[in-house]
Amino acid sequence: MITLSLWLFACSSDDTANAKLEIRLTDAPGDYEEVNIDVRSIEIHSDEGDLESGWRTLSINPGIYNVLELTNGLDTLLGATELPAGHVSQIRLILGDNNSVKTNGVVTFLKTPSAQTSGLKLKVNADLKPGITYAITLDFDAARSIVAKGNGGFNLKPVIRALSEATSGAIKGIVLPLDAAPAVFAVSTTGDTLATAYTDASGRFLLRALDPGTYTVKVSPKTGYAPTEKIGVSVTLGTVTDAGTISVP
Repeated sequence: MITLSLWLFACSSDDTANAKLEIRLTDAPGDYEEVNIDVRSIEIHSDEGDLESGWRTLSINPGIYNVLELTNGLDTLLGATELPAGHVSQIRLILGDNNSVKTNGVVTFLKTPSAQTSGLKLKVNADLKPGITYAITLDFDAARSIVAKGNGGFNLKPVIRALSEATSGAIKGIVLPLDAAPAVFAVSTTGDTLATAYTDASGRFLLRALDPGTYTVKVSPKTGYAPTEKIGVSVTLGTVTDAGTISVP
């Protein structure tokens, strides 16, 4: 079962329909000294079905990752991207040729034809909300993915789960009058400004990538209007809190 999380920080409301997606890699332990996986590319499918037009290549940090270094709650960030909010159906992980396992001090290279050609497809099926940050963690099962061959070698048949969770919340609202054209800030209880946005043509704003907690929404309008604020706005994971309409004197 997969759960998901949304993301994002921005200084403008021009992309309030976007969500941010982080792709992370972790591992369930295996009885090896090293398991090195050559990650070349990650694609995400944002449409229903399996139409090739629905695939989108993400910007990641390609390279060889020893997944045995990513156990017991550790993970590494492969990449992050912003994309329009909506449905994500699956992820495709494409590996290179430099996959290997180390046992008793000996490194043996591995092959995984299916993942090298068309890519390894992982089901996600999640709906992303604007303004929320989501993290999808690729949980590589080293013990089940390395298969011993009769000649003493090993094959790589990746067994990976896609685990998702919300890692942030957000605050939305409207500032009136429209002519005030303010900047809007989310300020923590310690006085730190953690998100900034500007209202759009309809007076709407979205303050994104906020940790759970209580915030003061401060409004700084253009000359001729007075600053104002709304205190006690609560944020929870995976939720966009509606701060309502804020009137600027």
